[in-house]
Amino acid sequence: MEDTPFRIGDRTFKSRLIVGTGKYKDFAETRRSVEESGADIVTVAVRRVNITDRSKENLLDFLDPAKFQILPNTAGCYTAEEAIRTCRLAREVGVGAMVKLEIIGDQKTLFPDVPATIEAAKVLVKEGFTVLPYVTDDPVACKRLEEAGCAAVMPLAAPIGSGLGIRNPYNIRIIIEQAKVPVIVDAGVGTASDAAVAMELGCDGVLMNTAIAGARDPIAMARAMRLAIEAGRLAYTAGRIERKLYATASSPLTGLIG
Repeated sequence: MEDTPFRIGDRTFKSRLIVGTGKYKDFAETRRSVEESGADIVTVAVRRVNITDRSKENLLDFLDPAKFQILPNTAGCYTAEEAIRTCRLAREVGVGAMVKLEIIGDQKTLFPDVPATIEAAKVLVKEGFTVLPYVTDDPVACKRLEEAGCAAVMPLAAPIGSGLGIRNPYNIRIIIEQAKVPVIVDAGVGTASDAAVAMELGCDGVLMNTAIAGARDPIAMARAMRLAIEAGRLAYTAGRIERKLYATASSPLTGLIG
């Protein structure tokens, strides 16, 4: 079946899975997991992982920027000013202008600060960044971010690292229906079935970190997630059957032998 391409800004990607690089035991495991996931886009926390000092062990020594789209993120930022400064730093060290904007509003739940995210997004878009914002599963907030010029919207499925899967599929469906930019579920995926559900709803992609890095076997889970994304997207494009309350015979009733 012919599928629409996965485009973010002016870039087209083969894989609809975006993976993070935190919580692995070492950079070698990070690389193996990323490779097994088939992801084209890899997100890196600028404030937590060394990508600036080439004299020390550096994540970019294990993930070739020529092979992967490095997506610097602003994890650990609690204000618009911090996030903007972090994005500027990432661009200065040469990892590009496509950024994941994440501004935390609450330390316990790690829910995003939506007003600060919108504020920072407007500034970054004006400065030429391709902005992918982490946001609540709120259709209005997602629309405001799209109107601000963001290249995609990234509503959470559930709290970061919770593994609860999509808690509000109805809001996600509304966001998808109204969006003119890609919708990428970010945060809360726990296992392969969660990723498949996101894709079956019509999401353009899924971003995850803990679900892979925190698994008993991250390498195997990375492969499971790759297959789930592919299967879920194929099921979405194929078109599921209508849900019915009562049974419907699989074989036709006409022409039966009396």
